[in-house]
Amino acid sequence: MSQYGIGTKCVQAGYTPENGGPRQIPIIQSTTFKYDTSEDMGKLFDLEAPGYFYSRLQNPTCDHVAAKIAAMEGGTAGMLTSSGQAANFFAIFNLCECGGHIVASSTIYGGTYNLIKVTLAKMGIESTFVAPDASDEELEAAFRPQTKAVFGESIANPALTVLDLEKFAAAAHRHHVPLIVDNTFPTPVNLRPIEWGADIVTHSTTKYMDGHGAAVGGAIVDSGNFDWMANAEKFPGLTTPDDSYHGIVYAQKFGQGGAFITKATSQLMRDFGCVQSPQNAFYLNMGLESLHVRMARHVENGLAVAQYLEKHPAVEKVHYPHLPSDPGYALAEKYLPNGGCGVVSFELSGGRKAAESFLKRLKLAAIETHVADARTCCLNPATSTHRQMNDEELERAGVPAGLVRMSCGLEDKEDLIADLREALG
Repeated sequence: MSQYGIGTKCVQAGYTPENGGPRQIPIIQSTTFKYDTSEDMGKLFDLEAPGYFYSRLQNPTCDHVAAKIAAMEGGTAGMLTSSGQAANFFAIFNLCECGGHIVASSTIYGGTYNLIKVTLAKMGIESTFVAPDASDEELEAAFRPQTKAVFGESIANPALTVLDLEKFAAAAHRHHVPLIVDNTFPTPVNLRPIEWGADIVTHSTTKYMDGHGAAVGGAIVDSGNFDWMANAEKFPGLTTPDDSYHGIVYAQKFGQGGAFITKATSQLMRDFGCVQSPQNAFYLNMGLESLHVRMARHVENGLAVAQYLEKHPAVEKVHYPHLPSDPGYALAEKYLPNGGCGVVSFELSGGRKAAESFLKRLKLAAIETHVADARTCCLNPATSTHRQMNDEELERAGVPAGLVRMSCGLEDKEDLIADLREALG
């Protein structure tokens, strides 16, 4: 499947029906799986044979869809999780233990910021946040001997800054750690971070991949490019025996392309149980089959709305990387030549109060704690998704208090602009 284009992968990757088998990925709605002998099942518990025994760890429906996403991203292995937040937690915790440290971009989704800064800190994992446009010197200064990974979003939510993937990958690799990139907004249709040096890619599949607000989910893809054994002392969870599986060393047994996902599945999913349901995976696959068609319309609508807002006197600033006036324009042209996403962030004259008044006057666009949907939706991040941040943290994250995030759906762009015109007054 690797030689096919991204559209073909959206439609066909991950599942090949057997002769006379179901054409659509079947929903295996079963918690358990039957075996003829206890020896057969024992091989599964020892990771000596492929197969399924309990859907808290793996399920065939989920694995087919994960394989599709891995093919789309150009990775060697993938897994689904119950949410994008679970995907980011697993991706980081699969590498970090108490005493570890990660470097992260400061302009990331508020929930992920809180996960890294607050929750992981309670587990003994420290972090240092750097601006996405940090100088090489500032980026270097963020690393410590115990640093295990670098994390960023390809297009930040909601600041819409574009991560300089090559710069962050180079810094990570100089310190012998992987770069983890959340690629939710552009999706692999518009950007494949692995091609630019990323080692692990995550997604909130709830967003564009599902595309219809139907199913919460997440995904992790391993590039297969990072050599865990080259600096084995940094990643003991992958390079030393796992006593809970009779001393298996994941990097040795499953190789460079399979160790990361196997450990995350057999160890973290076993213990935390953040599994995506087969039904949600089925809905997700339905969304994936049209993703390459939908993303073009989202991008078209996003650019049209951004261009309109940039000229409106009530708007102080528009954040959209494909506007020539945007600071991220050069990076967007480099990494996202076909467009990024349909999300536009903008600041209104009058700050938070003006943003609240504007949202009340919208008729077509709905106020939702959601983004990247077929239907246009808006919110004020400071009072919703980033509510846990103080004003100083909001500014560092590129999310001023009066910012409005508008996710342009698949409606006619003329209707979206008319709705904005009336709401802006």
